[in-house]
Amino acid sequence: MSNNIDITSRMTLTDEQFHKIADFIQTNVGIKMPDQKKIMVQSRLYSRLKELKIDDFDKYIDYAFQKNAQGDEEIALMINVITTNLTSFFRESQHFDFMTDTVLPEIAQKYDKLEVWSAACSSGEEPYTISIVVQEFMRNNNGSFKDYSVLATDISSRVLDKAINAVYPMEEIENLSFDLKKRYFLRSKDQSNPLVRLKKSIREKLVFQRLNFMDEDYPVATMKNIIFCRNALIYFDKPTQESVIRKLIKHLVPGGYLFLGHSETIFGMDLPLKTVGPTIFKKVEQ
Repeated sequence: MSNNIDITSRMTLTDEQFHKIADFIQTNVGIKMPDQKKIMVQSRLYSRLKELKIDDFDKYIDYAFQKNAQGDEEIALMINVITTNLTSFFRESQHFDFMTDTVLPEIAQKYDKLEVWSAACSSGEEPYTISIVVQEFMRNNNGSFKDYSVLATDISSRVLDKAINAVYPMEEIENLSFDLKKRYFLRSKDQSNPLVRLKKSIREKLVFQRLNFMDEDYPVATMKNIIFCRNALIYFDKPTQESVIRKLIKHLVPGGYLFLGHSETIFGMDLPLKTVGPTIFKKVEQ
């Protein structure tokens, strides 16, 4: 009985242990972990301790922070578990309306191929939505683009694996029109577990890549016409937000568009961007 009590106490994340993890996450990933996140972090890390058969957070921290390949692998898994990923198809739909009505017609006049980047793509709903929007625009505007591609990046390999698989619960597309469902999704035959998968015509336009916003440079090969970076910067402090945006728009063509999340802003930042809509920005042409 006393042993159970001892194990339970060791499985409680202390303030000191939490701050070690929180400081590491902020320094290396850029995500702020305020004290009120301690219970959430403790809860999410239980799965890692259970998997590793470790019954003590001090032992786990020593294991994760060891300077070798095993430690590096555990750090990646720890980040996967802790980081919150919330997304949906056509989230903040006014952005996609603006993209269809204003951005794509303008870009189509200048470029044969459209290059889009979904940074912090999470489990894939955003980049697949972008791909659908572009294909709908091309259907309705014959000859607008010869081709397009969507780069989808995230720090979490776990959500990237889900995104690559492109399988989602049926309920995620309930609010989409019948035409969009029919054109771009395949339904599973298992009625007890209703799932959908994006069709190959949508999936094949996406390239997935793991990327950490805290890296000094982003290994992005081509310049982009449009960058989406929505609801990721809210986890960063203001200087980190500005640094991330500056690194993102190094890969944005002059006159290209940046979309941020509904609660994110560039107010007070010295960036070559002008506001053209709610959380929509255009890179100033030099």
